[in-house]
Amino acid sequence: MKRRKFIKRSIPAIATVLLSSGFITPAMLEFKDIDKLTVDDFASFGKGKTILLLSGWQDVNIGDIAHTPGIINVLQTFLPKAKIILWKRSVAIEPVKELLHKNFPNVKVIYGDVDENKKVTTNVVLEAFEKSDIMIHGSGPSVQGQKHLEAWVEATGKPFGIFGVTIQSVNKSLKELLLKASFIYPRETASLEVLSKNGISGKHVSFVPDATFFMDIRDDKKGKSFLSENGLEPKKFICVIPRLRYAPYYKFTNWKWSEERIKNVDETNLKYMEEDHAKLREVMIRWVRETGNKVLVCPEMTYEVDIMDELLIDPLPDDVKPYVVKRGYWMPDEAASVYKDAHSVLSFECHSPIIALTNGTPAFYLRQPQDTIKGQMYYDLGYNDWIFEIMDVTGSQIADRLMTVHDSYDVAKKKIEASNEEIRHIYAKSVKVI
Repeated sequence: MKRRKFIKRSIPAIATVLLSSGFITPAMLEFKDIDKLTVDDFASFGKGKTILLLSGWQDVNIGDIAHTPGIINVLQTFLPKAKIILWKRSVAIEPVKELLHKNFPNVKVIYGDVDENKKVTTNVVLEAFEKSDIMIHGSGPSVQGQKHLEAWVEATGKPFGIFGVTIQSVNKSLKELLLKASFIYPRETASLEVLSKNGISGKHVSFVPDATFFMDIRDDKKGKSFLSENGLEPKKFICVIPRLRYAPYYKFTNWKWSEERIKNVDETNLKYMEEDHAKLREVMIRWVRETGNKVLVCPEMTYEVDIMDELLIDPLPDDVKPYVVKRGYWMPDEAASVYKDAHSVLSFECHSPIIALTNGTPAFYLRQPQDTIKGQMYYDLGYNDWIFEIMDVTGSQIADRLMTVHDSYDVAKKKIEASNEEIRHIYAKSVKVI
């Protein structure tokens, strides 16, 4: 018995030595043994391999932009020897091109589409298919790149997986694709239930938070300059982000919507926009009057710059308005710097709170029922007290919670630290499978 115990205790150490020396590969270990791996064990992961990363769905939303640097950081942290080719789904606007090049100079960025017959239409993508060992679909609102993955499978037969997406429904073609996946990582447990009901489950299917939780880039120079110019003192201002129930994409993209859909979106937005934002204004008023500190109204999407005044600023009492600052559309690295210095972030959008939490700042997600099942992610990560179902809460209740955080700020910070550590652990386990 003593000999058996000795051998059992020795296995982790032996595995570590064999991993670092290259005699065995991570895939040879059981999934559960991730807890026994050290940072050094990851040092050689990905050696000699190339990853084709499909990400970057749109640039009118800093949350969507943030997905890409988030998952690149996950891969570079835990697969540091792997080469990454980013297949950006939408053509980047210039600030996004600069952001990617500045922060990830060793990541090649390619563009190209897939036709209705699942055929790649550009040589640069075909070359990436040939060079890459695996394709990974990055975080997003759904399996946005389904046809891109189908093209990969048909052309190469190589492994692929999905990292940190919402899967709210599964049709026949998507199920056929998912059954071929080497791993499927939904970003909330609600998606796991959808997959299970459709006969998709197993050890390769598990909850992995949105990759934005690992976006580690900031533009502190821009951020601090903005704070200085507007008299915003670190940890003495809150950020608030507006949102309509449905983003009116037909107004600022080339998406073609039917008249019926436009009518439904406009009517729903008009019905709830005052009711929703009156609750956030109540928080702003109480924050200013009780603390004497400022409020920054800022956007996550481009269109929100145009609704700030109407919904959040103009209706404020005269004694509160002088304490309110506005910010135009920005990039996620500057937003991350500002959120890092904010006291708290309160947002109707889902990803600004994630960017704030990643940088150690308390954040509340004010969830509107139209904003898909992705909000379950906050419950999954233990932020039950910081997510508010907007139809079931009053502005006073949100303000009460903010002032509780204000009075016990160190407790809130420790909560974030513990959650971020757990997220890092989940990412490590997920990458071990990759």
